[in-house]
Amino acid sequence: MHPITVTVNGTKYERQVEDRLLLSDFLRHDLLLAGTHVGCEHGVCGACTVIFDGAPVRSCLMFAAQTDGHRIETVEGLAVDRDHLHPLQQAMRDCHGLQCGYCTPGILMTMKVFLEETPNPDEAQIREALSGNLCRCTGYQHIVEAVKLAAERMRK
Repeated sequence: MHPITVTVNGTKYERQVEDRLLLSDFLRHDLLLAGTHVGCEHGVCGACTVIFDGAPVRSCLMFAAQTDGHRIETVEGLAVDRDHLHPLQQAMRDCHGLQCGYCTPGILMTMKVFLEETPNPDEAQIREALSGNLCRCTGYQHIVEAVKLAAERMRK
């Protein structure tokens, strides 16, 4: 067992974790933050993407013990509250950028960091940034439109 202190969505947690407990499982089962989805469990699909110290990472490829002293953001931390969605969330809603929604949390977390680094992206840049997140339902066009709209709103 490893003692860890980790800040998730602005809240500090102190826990004892097993050596091989995956970050995705820690978030979902220990902290009850089920918005982080687990798809392939190999780091390929992107559904489990969270933000670790400002960088998007696959939570299925990290151990919870590695998070000691670090800061994590999950999809639950995006919106200020239920009445004030993050611009990415609102744009996904406005542009119909999701269908089943399984990939959506990972896409939102990936695109949050992308838009912070690239505030005025073109379509090719958005598609490249999305290339690590698999979506079996949408065909991506509405997601691309949502990211464009979110970027525009975030610049204002």
